Formats: sequence, C-alpha cells, structure tokens
Amino acid sequence: MSTRHSVTVRVPASTSNCGSGFDTLGLALRLYNRVTLTRVPGAAGPVWAAGGADPAHAMVAEAAEAFGRRTGRGGFGFRYAVAARVPPGRGLGSSATLRAGTLAGLNALAGTGLTRRQLVELVTALEGHPDNAAPSILGGFCVARTAPATGAFVDCVRVAVPPDLAFVVVAPPGEVRTEASRRALPRTLPFFDAVKSINAASFLVAALTAREYRKLRHAVADFVHEPYRLPAIPGGRRAIDAGIAAGAFTGWLSGSGNGLLCVCRRAKVPAVRGAMEAALRAAAGGAGGSWVLAADNAGLVVE
Repeated sequence: MSTRHSVTVRVPASTSNCGSGFDTLGLALRLYNRVTLTRVPGAAGPVWAAGGADPAHAMVAEAAEAFGRRTGRGGFGFRYAVAARVPPGRGLGSSATLRAGTLAGLNALAGTGLTRRQLVELVTALEGHPDNAAPSILGGFCVARTAPATGAFVDCVRVAVPPDLAFVVVAPPGEVRTEASRRALPRTLPFFDAVKSINAASFLVAALTAREYRKLRHAVADFVHEPYRLPAIPGGRRAIDAGIAAGAFTGWLSGSGNGLLCVCRRAKVPAVRGAMEAALRAAAGGAGGSWVLAADNAGLVVE
C-alpha cells in the first residue's frame, strides 16, 4: 500500500489519426500537462485546488470513478491541480492527458500497481478510442488495436521516433471540440474511399517504422475524416499544402482539429512554419497559436 501524500504526473500531448489512421494511430509530442493529486482526509472524490467550478471537474471525477471500479480502491478524497501547457480544442489530446494523469496519480497514491497497458485500457474506455490514450501513456508512435465488437483496447505496437523530426502545428483562432467534430462524420463511406485510406495509413506506418520519411511526400492522404472536417476549418487544407510545398514531408489534421500539423526536418522549420501561418492569415486572418514540437518517446512519467 502506498504511503504517498501527493504525486505529480507529467503527460505528453499527442497527435492522432496521422492522416487515415482514424482512431488507431497516434504520436506523442513534447508538450506537457502536469496533473498533481494530493490526498484530502475526510473528503470524498476530487476537489479542484483553485476552488470554484472547474470545467474539467466532470472528466476528473469520471476517471476517479473508473479507477475505483477497476481497483476497488476508489472513494478517497483528493485535491487536484493541472499545470496546463497542452491547449484544449487543438487536436493535441488534452483530454487524454487529464484522464491519464488522474488515473496514474490515483494509481500511485493508492499503490494499486496498474501497468501502463492497463492505464491505456482505462483511458481508451473513457475517451472512446485509443489514438491519444496510447501515445500519451506509452510515448512514441503508436498503432493501437481494438476489439471489433466493443472498441475496447486490445494491444499496441510502439515505435520510437528520432529527435531530428519536427512537428509544426498551427491553428486558426477558436477551438474545436471532439464531440462536435465527430458529428460531422458520415455514418457510411464509399467502398473505394475506405480502400484508399487503408492504403495511405499502411504506407505511413511502414515509412515511419523504416524511417524512410522522404517517401511520405504526397503519399499521405485521407478519405475517412478529413474531407468532412477540414472544410469547417478556415485555411485548413491550404495551411497543410503550404507546409508541404515549403519542404515538409507530409501533413494532416491533428486529431479532430483545429490544429494543422506538418512533419519536417528541423532545418525546414522556419520555412514550413512561415508558409503555414501565411496560409492561415490569408484565409482566417491569422493563427490562434503555433507550436514547433519534437516527438516524446518516454510517455507518461510519475515525477
């Protein structure tokens, strides 16, 4: 049994889908949320350290309930605080960082010994898909497998990503909520759109695994979700295309958006970032934010 009174968990951001790998592919990025949990004797459940109403409180409480059901060790009171660097509504997995940080923190406080794989399973159940859950906990580039009948997490293949790759993310003003973005998706897909997406996702996985990044140029395309999501993001397609024209290997809509991501060598970052931001200025009047990130291969860390 753990005797810890307080714990801080560092959880990386992630970019998911990576083109056509819908609800399957994800890659951890060096931008972090830190979730601190502190025991509060006599209390029941989570209490926000800042006081008042926290928009994320329901998410923390849901994670605590899931932890209790899984371990039988829930119900104790804790105060939580989040040092947030991962912006919400940008397709960088902010909700997965909060859920993973809460679960890992409770695991450390209660001494329940849940493994990383079990944490991925729990976060996947809360998120509804493993594409952010797996990289946020395991780090690296993750290909997750789910049960066809239930969508539950089954397993993951993880590949380390070298530090010389840069991930340039730009976003127009405003935020996109995952729930609203998923409502834009069709209930069915044309058969050959599915075939083309399988081809593109398979090629991306092979190229990243083999580190043959030059082969990704003009090879990553999506016919599953981007055709339905990108039109709602001013300058979205233009920003990705501009980044590729400026020297990026490839690019995609990060998660459900509105972050737009291009992958390039570090030497190409100024040109790629400038081209993407210029495209957003022309279409949306400017960028709501931009980030130059490296891959994170460590995943979740209990500090």
